[in-house]
Amino acid sequence: MMKPLIILKTGDSFDDVIEHRGNFEQLFAAALNAPATLPIDVVDARDVDALPDPGSLGGAVITGSHAMVTDREVWSEALKPWLRQALAVDLPLLGVCYGHQLMADALGGQAGYHPAGRECGSFAIQLDAAASDDPLFAELPPIFPAHLTHSQTVLKAPAGATVLARNAHDPHQALRYGPRQWSVQFHPEFDVNVMQRYLDHQREPLQQQGADPEALYAGICPTPQASSLLSRFARLLGESSNAA
Repeated sequence: MMKPLIILKTGDSFDDVIEHRGNFEQLFAAALNAPATLPIDVVDARDVDALPDPGSLGGAVITGSHAMVTDREVWSEALKPWLRQALAVDLPLLGVCYGHQLMADALGGQAGYHPAGRECGSFAIQLDAAASDDPLFAELPPIFPAHLTHSQTVLKAPAGATVLARNAHDPHQALRYGPRQWSVQFHPEFDVNVMQRYLDHQREPLQQQGADPEALYAGICPTPQASSLLSRFARLLGESSNAA
């Protein structure tokens, strides 16, 4: 029996997204497309007495959240030593959006509000040279579209972390911290419908910062390459388990 992959839940989506598409854990579980031999458990980081021992797990995905890393909520701060322990024992990790920012903040970097404001919509992501031989990113094209919605970001990458991808808004769209530990600012679990719903919720703050929500809405597009990261991550877990 393979060790389980946990979806470490750090928040809930909007009510309409939950009703029509599912909450974060459902979106991730569907996009992971994990083999039947890989058990998936959901752990809500906001409502758990003790986080599972990283040594008992096959991997972990850390979800997005409507919370802010800089709020330093008790449950969020409790994840930081756990992430450091997970890295120390080489547990495969993939942080997404809030998970991306939290991993960077926990591992020696800095997260905070982006000085240029909110990014929301489908945007081009560009791979850095280091992605060419990365086990998770090497199969991606040099430039691919991804869904994004965030106002905080990784302001400073941890020392020793490798930048794998960037875009015009953000120089830290993807980071690698160890041989099997990654994080991304974009949302590989989103589809077009989810991205549209998120943009609907963000229209007012986007207008306030001078963005054009209608143009952003028209630019929303499918992002199969970005989404493929999740199924590839699940596949890598299966390969490493078979090798062991």
